Amino acid sequence: MIGKTAVVAITKHGIVIARKIKDSLPESEIYAPIKHSDSGPDINWFDNKQTTQVVANLFKTYDALICIFSLGAVIRIIAPFLVDKKTDPAVLVIDDKANFVISTLSGHLGGANALTRLIASYLNSKPVITTAADVNETIPVDIVGKNFGWIIENYQNVTKVSAFMVNEEKIGLYQEAGEKNWWDATTSFPQNVNVTKEFYELKSPDFKGALIISDKIIADPVILEKSVIYRPKSLVVGIGLHRDTSKDVIENGILTVLKDKGLSFKSIRNISSINKEGKIKGLQEFSEQYKIPVEIYDKGKLGQVSVPNPSKTVQKFEGIPSVSEASSILSSNNGELIVPKQKFPPNLTVAVSRVKFD
Repeated sequence: MIGKTAVVAITKHGIVIARKIKDSLPESEIYAPIKHSDSGPDINWFDNKQTTQVVANLFKTYDALICIFSLGAVIRIIAPFLVDKKTDPAVLVIDDKANFVISTLSGHLGGANALTRLIASYLNSKPVITTAADVNETIPVDIVGKNFGWIIENYQNVTKVSAFMVNEEKIGLYQEAGEKNWWDATTSFPQNVNVTKEFYELKSPDFKGALIISDKIIADPVILEKSVIYRPKSLVVGIGLHRDTSKDVIENGILTVLKDKGLSFKSIRNISSINKEGKIKGLQEFSEQYKIPVEIYDKGKLGQVSVPNPSKTVQKFEGIPSVSEASSILSSNNGELIVPKQKFPPNLTVAVSRVKFD
């Protein structure tokens, strides 16, 4: 949930609290002024006059920052370094008696709200969370599907739709791909959120805003204007290729297929292909550039997959009837083949399957 976490304490009471946090969150690191040094090896001691600089440096280098001192002092220190909610770290403030754990910055995207609840449970403290979506127990628009790796395509609409959500304006929700359990199944959707069965229903002026969970390209300007679009990792792109197939050929083939079929590049979960006993340079370069993982399969597994378009050529050279379609279907958990193999002679085929989520 949270990566590197720093805990800063400036009093003896604060150090005791910091150690309690570290007991429950072992990967966290404690920083404290050397005037309180007890030679404890679990603390990074710093010069007594360096608190401001230390906190500033930690703000820039850690994913989460927990400060056990005055909220006002923390705000004054970090204020010059604030950028935006997408990049600022989570910041929590705890008083010297651990009565309260306050989510101070990056509550949703940075994970401060979740971390606040967690730390408060460790310390038996009162969590203080002020973000409107949380206190109103409604859908937090900016983090829907975040734990599944979903990407918001048009972040510029988040603030507007979030306002509609917390003000209980009528919101349309349309999902056609991705994990279904992004919302707690034991809790019904807020009353102002209406699930639509058909995409076009979102055009209704009754809906002030909309949440769209899809791997398809959205082009309707009316819907685009009032929607936040989430891209789930729901597509597996299977490719058949030669050892000398270049990164540029792979890139062009995938982009061409997705554009022609109206599918989002952001929804690619992974590439799939055949094990050729050694890394293929072009495929490795593509994977590294776009940070898209590759899953490879031995011939034996691919040969067991039933495909709609078996190839005599592939059978001749690989000993199995399919690579792109077979690997795509297999990697997608036997999902739906939504794009049958597309040929890019002489050395590339591309197929796309939609992941079957349990």
